[in-house]
Amino acid sequence: MLFNSVEFLVFFPVVAVAVLALPLKPRNLFLLGRSIYFYMSWEPKYILLIGFSVFVTWLGALLIEKFHREEKKKRKKFAFITSLVLNLAVLFVYKYYDFFADNVNSLLGGSYLPFLKVILPIGISFYTFQVMGYVIDVYEGKMPAEKNFFTYSLFISFFPQLVAGPIERAENLLPQFYKKHNFDYKRVTDGLVLMAWGFFKKLVVADSVAAIVNTVYNDVTSYTGISLVIATVLFAFQIYGDFSGYSDIARGAALVMGFKLMANFKRPYISKSLTEFWTRWHISLSGWFQDYIFQPIVWYSKNPGRAVYVAVFTVFIISGFWHGAAWTYVIWGLLHAALRAFEIVTKKAKKKLYKKLGVNTKGKVYGAFRIVTTFILVCFTYIFFRANSISDALYVAGNLFAGGALMPSLDRMGYFTNNGPMLTLCILFMLLVEKWCGDGELTDRINKSSFLIRWGFYYTVMLLIIFFGWFGQSQFIYFQF
Repeated sequence: MLFNSVEFLVFFPVVAVAVLALPLKPRNLFLLGRSIYFYMSWEPKYILLIGFSVFVTWLGALLIEKFHREEKKKRKKFAFITSLVLNLAVLFVYKYYDFFADNVNSLLGGSYLPFLKVILPIGISFYTFQVMGYVIDVYEGKMPAEKNFFTYSLFISFFPQLVAGPIERAENLLPQFYKKHNFDYKRVTDGLVLMAWGFFKKLVVADSVAAIVNTVYNDVTSYTGISLVIATVLFAFQIYGDFSGYSDIARGAALVMGFKLMANFKRPYISKSLTEFWTRWHISLSGWFQDYIFQPIVWYSKNPGRAVYVAVFTVFIISGFWHGAAWTYVIWGLLHAALRAFEIVTKKAKKKLYKKLGVNTKGKVYGAFRIVTTFILVCFTYIFFRANSISDALYVAGNLFAGGALMPSLDRMGYFTNNGPMLTLCILFMLLVEKWCGDGELTDRINKSSFLIRWGFYYTVMLLIIFFGWFGQSQFIYFQF
């Protein structure tokens, strides 16, 4: 079931009303049942995979806690490692085995490993990381194990964030299932506003941009120069509108029912460095890597200074594979790792150079320069993220400066036939609204505004969705991860 489907527009109001009306215990059971139905609407049999992950980590956490009380360290560690390995094994089989088999067969020059050719379960990377984060937290004593199997199942399968995040922490979401949420007009309207803003990003920005980007990237060798540059920049707004749009709809839907999910994006394209970018983009995943991979590598190293670089490359290689079983994603991750490492290495040297040259590093001009530079670097890495193959990515990277006239290039890539001028205005509108809100919540900014501004925003967003939204029920990009 897609958020941008008629089925969801029928499903969600019924669920929301029931959740707000039911007593606590039946509410949670009802919500668990609806979450299971939501996921099974794609591929019913894959609910068994989630069920396996839920049971293994629920039982594993209980055993970890039990062995900790009994001071049985070896058994505690065994329960911990077993629960992680079993979940990673499922992820490997369904997401990476065929990629592994293909590379092994190519390397050895034969058909030594068979292919499973299984359909990738939607959201498997998201819920696998969520259950692993929970087990790690219990193992490290950051939170107690959840005793109620059904409540824990709901924490993992909660339908707003099940298939594309945010990757929630147990300490934030689990306690919320033990609180009764009554109807609150302000909270419900705030949730609906967030959902509407998410639908605008997805239907008006992302899906409209996709028509142009796909035209170029699905046949890159037919284009050169400015067409490739424009398509790559537009993809930056496509993936942002698509993914942050999903997150806004998820957060809004949860808020209507009384649950608060973490913010997953904070104006990433105003970042002044790649380091800052990853504190603003897909925050739940970045935070997961920071807490469970980066920090342990640095903390437990005898040489923390050198370990930072090992941690950076480790995180981004894993991040590349997390996004997909393809070398294009790995190269994308390596590019980010190299750029992050370069920022760290040159940090002190750049400060000395700027001081010597008299550059005002706190000025607006320098700040704008850094924002533009960072955005260009992010867009360059997107070439490998979006390209259908490494050869396509190398072609795009090698032909960005091949020239071409602006207007003929725009016409050829379908800019005008896909209502490009209006789309450009919608992108600018999105960026202006985000600048208006700053790093705070959209709903907080709107609630503090005058009646005219508030309702002007509501009507503008709704009219743009009605007249310029794409209603073909296109899948969200991150569903494939």
